This record gives sequence, structure tokens and C-alpha cells, in this order.
Amino acid sequence: MSQYFSIHPTNPQQRLISQAAEIVAVGGLVAYPTDTTYALGCHIGDKQALDRIRQLRRLDKHHHLTLMCRDLSEISLYARVDNPSYRILKRLTPGPFTFLLPATREVPRRLVHPRRKTVGLRVPDGEIATSLLAALGEPMMSTTMLLPDADLPISDPHEIRSVLEHSIDLVIDGGSCGVIPTTVVDLTRAGGEVIRQGLGEFE
Repeated sequence: MSQYFSIHPTNPQQRLISQAAEIVAVGGLVAYPTDTTYALGCHIGDKQALDRIRQLRRLDKHHHLTLMCRDLSEISLYARVDNPSYRILKRLTPGPFTFLLPATREVPRRLVHPRRKTVGLRVPDGEIATSLLAALGEPMMSTTMLLPDADLPISDPHEIRSVLEHSIDLVIDGGSCGVIPTTVVDLTRAGGEVIRQGLGEFE
């Protein structure tokens, strides 16, 4: 049965954030709020946790997974960023965008798109997510809390708990979230190309 932490959305309790980071670090699967929707997250290097996410969401190997990063400098460690892409990233992060970029060798191969060799990256804007990433000290592999056959992500933490309490290790209750996911921008294309319109407005 999953643990359940109620964490203040704008003033997170550091003790609970530290405990949540420890759960992720040892291979736990966590549901947590972001500035768009609730997300499922796990340690970047944990294959078993990643397999659990793929199973829960029924994702195939071609689905782009997202590395939640603390800031731009962390993005540049895991992706090759040219000058035009850097200007776009600087303007739009943190915020409701996921960017597809060429992966560096720092990214575990199982997180890299097998054909395009790209990875999704994002810098969230939300106190719980950013505090959790800071406590973890590295990116977290994440995906939207959108379960198979559902039209919208689950936005209520109590519902997440009732549906997934035997499938994940922790639910972080930061209040209700939205149901509109990030806008996905492919920065391998000149000027960037929106491949999924979500909450963020890309111009």
C-alpha cells in the first residue's frame, strides 16, 4: 500500500520532501503534482521502476519519457543544446513545456527514443516539484498521470490513491491539479515545432 504525504503547495514541508526524495532514490514510484498535471516519477537510473511506469500506462518503447530537471544547466548535461535552442529554453523555462532534444551519453539508453535518439526534458514551475528535484539532486524520470483508456489525467490526489495505492509507493497530495498537459516542442527542428499543444503557448 502506498504512503500518502500531504505537502503544502507553496511552502513544502522539508521533512516530507526529504522523505519523498529518499523513496524515489531507492527505486520507489511516486505520484506528485506539477505546474500542469499530476505526474508519475521515478529515479532516472532505475530500470525496474521505469518498467512499472510503462506497465501502468501501457507505454511502448517509442513513447517519449520526460526528464524533470531543476534548471537549464541540468538540461545541458543530458541534451545537446545549440544556441537557438538555448534561447528558446531560457525564455520558456521554468514552465509548462516539454522539449525534445538530442540526448547525450548521460541519458540511460532505455530513456532515449530508439529511432530519433532524442529525449524529452522539462523544468517545472511549482514548489513541490522543484523542491523534490532539489532534494533528489538529479533529474527524475516522469510521465503524465494519464492512465490507459482515460481521456484526461487524474487531477485529484485522493482518486490517485484509491486507484493506484497498490501499484505505486507514494502519493504526494499537493491539492488538485489541472488536466491540461505540457506543450511538447521538438527542438531538433529549426525554430522548434509544436508536436502536442498543451498548456504552454509557443510562439
